[in-house]
Amino acid sequence: MDQIDRQILRTLQSEGRITNQDLAEKVGLSPSPCLRRLRNLETTGAIKSYSADVDPVAYGLPIVAFVNVRLEHHNGDAVQHFERKIALFDEVLECFMLTGGTDYFLKVMVSGLGAYEDFIRNKLHSIGGVGSIDSSFVYGVVKKTSVFPML
Repeated sequence: MDQIDRQILRTLQSEGRITNQDLAEKVGLSPSPCLRRLRNLETTGAIKSYSADVDPVAYGLPIVAFVNVRLEHHNGDAVQHFERKIALFDEVLECFMLTGGTDYFLKVMVSGLGAYEDFIRNKLHSIGGVGSIDSSFVYGVVKKTSVFPML
């Protein structure tokens, strides 16, 4: 991947609906080579998918919580069981495995505190093997971007 491919990707990250003509102009190519590069980025998996950045409040999910989860046991079966179960919960938008004192870091979105309590009590606890849960609620966003830094 060269610098032009990275420019194409950064432009698409910030302007997902840009036309090929405008994209080509922004990265300094003519439309045909730009489209070839774009198709190659899609084929190789550098571009995984296209999506819309939706306002969660307008959608009806104003509560965002970041949840640190520590498992009781760290054997293969316990880890696989937790990961299979967590993948089924729509409320969990992202789940990261971490080093250090926390095993998993979840981004959870729900419609209200009652829905969050329901998620914790009836979904997360039902997985079993969870040793601790520590939740932090978002009350403001300082920066949010999906555009990668330049290399």
